[in-house]
Amino acid sequence: MNQPKQQQEPPGLERALDPPADHGETSYRGCGRLEGKKTVITGGDSGIGRAVALAYAREGADVLIAYLNEHEDARETARLVEEAGRKAVLVAGDLADPAHCRAIVDKAVAEFGRIDVLVNNAAFQMSHDTLEEIPDEEWDYTFKVNITAMFHLCKAAVKHMQAGSAIINTTSINSDNPKPTLLAYATTKGAIANFTAGLAQLLAEKGIRVNSVAPGPIWTPLIPSTMPPDQVESFGQQVPMKRPGQPKEVAPVYVMLASDEASYISGARIAVTGGTPIL
Repeated sequence: MNQPKQQQEPPGLERALDPPADHGETSYRGCGRLEGKKTVITGGDSGIGRAVALAYAREGADVLIAYLNEHEDARETARLVEEAGRKAVLVAGDLADPAHCRAIVDKAVAEFGRIDVLVNNAAFQMSHDTLEEIPDEEWDYTFKVNITAMFHLCKAAVKHMQAGSAIINTTSINSDNPKPTLLAYATTKGAIANFTAGLAQLLAEKGIRVNSVAPGPIWTPLIPSTMPPDQVESFGQQVPMKRPGQPKEVAPVYVMLASDEASYISGARIAVTGGTPIL
């Protein structure tokens, strides 16, 4: 079943999604897998980030939610975290600014005392039919938000992470099978896959695990705010399951990778793609 044709202004808002996305509000049940952990999630206001924040809180973690400017969405995510009995901290700002990346880490340490899990999930994308129509500044901004911010966040956070901590980066099916109309985005997602694999080896001696999650088509505000309406309508039909995934269907992978159960998993890239394999 297709979604209705729709369009939003970037970065998109949850309340305007038709149909609404499912983040696990009524279905996710925690069992203490992240009890007492202190976590940071970028892009935590909506989509996959909201689903991960909700799951983390219900598993017993406190959550810092970093986001751009979607204040209403961020407050709703914070409400879900607090409803689960955990602490929620909101930090707005642009990850393209290295100083803001460092400020997020400083805020987490001030509020929590340490960082146990860093989820680098925020991303920017725009769709273009030709190379010539991609603005230079948009190409640069995509790299700043999607991959350079990860470097600054990880560099700042590692000094506050103990052995057993985890870094989880959101890559994409585009890291393996790039969509040409998402050239800048897809290129950054390939970079994230390599960054994750290299960083996992670099941090192994510190006991810090680094993995990535590669979602396929997931129904989030990013889609109608960055794709033409006709592509939104058919979004998800290209995978074997013939539908987009819901954010709640991705979040359990982030829980597993953050938990102590994943103590021997590092350098992995886990596909959540509706049946499309990645190499």
